Amino acid sequence: MNDLVLISGSGRGLGSSIAKSFVKNGYRVAINYHESKSKAEALASELGEKVEIFKADISDKSQVDEMLNQIHKKFNKLPSILVNNAMTKYVFNGDDRKLADEITWEEISDHMNVTLKGSLNLIQSLIPSMKESSYGRIINIGTNLVQNPVVPYHDYTIAKAALLGLTRTFAKDLGPSGITVNMVSGGLLKITDASAATPDFVFDAIAEMTPLQKVTTTEDFSDAVLFFASDQSRSITGQNLTVDGGLTFN
Repeated sequence: MNDLVLISGSGRGLGSSIAKSFVKNGYRVAINYHESKSKAEALASELGEKVEIFKADISDKSQVDEMLNQIHKKFNKLPSILVNNAMTKYVFNGDDRKLADEITWEEISDHMNVTLKGSLNLIQSLIPSMKESSYGRIINIGTNLVQNPVVPYHDYTIAKAALLGLTRTFAKDLGPSGITVNMVSGGLLKITDASAATPDFVFDAIAEMTPLQKVTTTEDFSDAVLFFASDQSRSITGQNLTVDGGLTFN
């Protein structure tokens, strides 16, 4: 059964919500964390025996491979479903963001190192086992800011745009092996660690602009991730599903 999921950066924030949704629907979950050990341990305790936690800096390929060895020892198999959720520490605060003439390559690179390189490391380490079983589900977490940068968070958005490119090119390359690669993109979610600094009036303004007249929750978003892990999505690959209540039209 293809029931083992690896979720990067899932010790806290959106990743923890995604983990909860998978467990609720009967999946076993390998929670990856880097620095949020106490939160990862608390989440595993809350979710029970279907969950184990594994530390790794996913930008380091050797740590990724060692983590996967530990996952195999614990579950006697490797994950057939991968959710690339991890991102560098970030706070969405429009008043405190770097402008175009201020942003540095180092700041952009920090995001690329986790969002793109980390995702690449995880995917490439799992490709052999996915090809062997002719089955794999890779789900990358994106943002609707790529389509509509209402607040231009340059470093974060550039890295997510690169991940969207990877989603589409890898979908083409891996499709013949039975591996699908898709992206789920959200807007400002209520509430994650990253959005905690966002003022209430911003949430209210987004709700007014959204056809559904509400801000998307982490639970709403997580259920969409589940779709791409399910058999119902078997003929879908290379797609970017935007889950923001209709705020952004592709």
